[in-house]
Amino acid sequence: MKSNNLFAHLKSDVASGLVVFLVALPLCLGIALASGAPLFAGIISGIIGGIVVGFLSQSHISVSGPAAGLTAIVFVAITDLGYEAFLIAVILAGAMQILLGFVKAGTISNYFPSNVIEGMLAGIGVIILIQQIPLALGSDVEISSGFGLFADLFTAFQEIQPGILIITAASLTVLIVWNKVAALKKLKLVPGALVAVATGILINGIFIMTNSSLVVTPEYLVSLPVPTSFEEFKGIFATPSYDAIFNPVVWVVAFTITIVASIETLLCIEATERLDPLKRFVNTNMELKAQGIGNIISGVLGGLPMTSVVVRSSANSNAGAKTKMSAIVHGLLLLICVLSIPTILNMIPMATLAAILLMIGYKLANPSTVKHFWQRGKYQFIPFIITLLAVVFLGLLNGVALGMFMSIVFILRGNIKKAYYFRTEEYKRGDVIHVDLAQEVSFLNKAAIKLTLNKLPDHSNVIIDASDTVYIAQDVLDLINEFKMINAEEKGITVVLIGFKKAYKLENDIESNNNVYTEKRVLSEDKYSELFQN
Repeated sequence: MKSNNLFAHLKSDVASGLVVFLVALPLCLGIALASGAPLFAGIISGIIGGIVVGFLSQSHISVSGPAAGLTAIVFVAITDLGYEAFLIAVILAGAMQILLGFVKAGTISNYFPSNVIEGMLAGIGVIILIQQIPLALGSDVEISSGFGLFADLFTAFQEIQPGILIITAASLTVLIVWNKVAALKKLKLVPGALVAVATGILINGIFIMTNSSLVVTPEYLVSLPVPTSFEEFKGIFATPSYDAIFNPVVWVVAFTITIVASIETLLCIEATERLDPLKRFVNTNMELKAQGIGNIISGVLGGLPMTSVVVRSSANSNAGAKTKMSAIVHGLLLLICVLSIPTILNMIPMATLAAILLMIGYKLANPSTVKHFWQRGKYQFIPFIITLLAVVFLGLLNGVALGMFMSIVFILRGNIKKAYYFRTEEYKRGDVIHVDLAQEVSFLNKAAIKLTLNKLPDHSNVIIDASDTVYIAQDVLDLINEFKMINAEEKGITVVLIGFKKAYKLENDIESNNNVYTEKRVLSEDKYSELFQN
């Protein structure tokens, strides 16, 4: 039974909401850290994504919050604009998403090739990996953009703090082991990220109790505000700088967030529809509106932009969620947590969050993904790898634009190649040459066909076959007619046209129905030679 009642499966939804909360808490902090934003901003985004978007969304499995796919955009935007002006871009992005929902742009993700999307995500993964290396080592180096990052990484490795490195290594070990050991995977209520956080706190606690020189100092620990009054609580929310709405850069950032966040959300919704045990349909236009409202509220309250997130959604499904009450419960638990135990959260070493982000970056830029596109051939691999590298060295928007351009180039190139089949063996004088046209031959194929016809050897015999063709552009028909009537005669080439429809207004040299022509196709070369002689 496909029930939409939020309270129909309260027992299972509360349990799964707890699991998602445990997964989301370290991710909210880690993604805020990677974005160069206040850590509290990540919590705000998670709370709004759970309570507000969770309530408005029609998806019963997906969970929204700050996403790794937006970190590169957010980091650069905050650096260029300042945080208060950046919040205006978040609000505008939310408004744009609502508009996309009203114009029914829920299918926008279908127009982006998978190799470009995967290349973008892999590039973001590489950026996350690079940005977290200094924190994982205990270095204060800030990684610059472009090719200067190599020098910054070299400097970071000269400033290693042993205590922080030990915590990073221990946290990574926990995360890797937790995902690899089958027995541990069964402990659904204890996510690996939470165990890594506990491990980091425990190790630093041991350093403190033993008065070790390896102690992680406060500047390398999570620093969430700890309000002691309602007035102080109100003061921890960043306020958008509304004057920034007149800054054109803010609009560019808003548009970029809109496109990337919408695509990531729609792809996640497509994936979670498959995870839903009840196979409920999700209206993607309504989802864009829900995400837009969530981003507006998040921006107003000083939070990060959000998307539907695959990691949390899959955890939600695996934990047995039945309705969107699970996402709402996760948001409520985040709110209760940040109000009640901020002091405990401030014991978390930043190195542990860096380790969690290193794992996220590795999953996004997994070598198996590179191998997958390599095996799919150059038309898939080259746009993928160009997008990946361009995102890392030229920025996300430029990277995606370059990847789209390369994909279009390869689509056109592939279309040209598939427009006709030309047997390219070495021909001797008198041999029959076959040029078989495909189902569709557009004006884009004119240059390639012209080049092929011009390179035909003198005194050869040529069959141009349009039997399988549904559409031929007039430019190509004119080219074939001109070649037969003028160029072929000058070079002593005999041209036979087969299968051209009456609408093409080209006279066939062999009139036949499909059955007769099929018989002629299998004639030997000698028989074809007789045909030309006749």
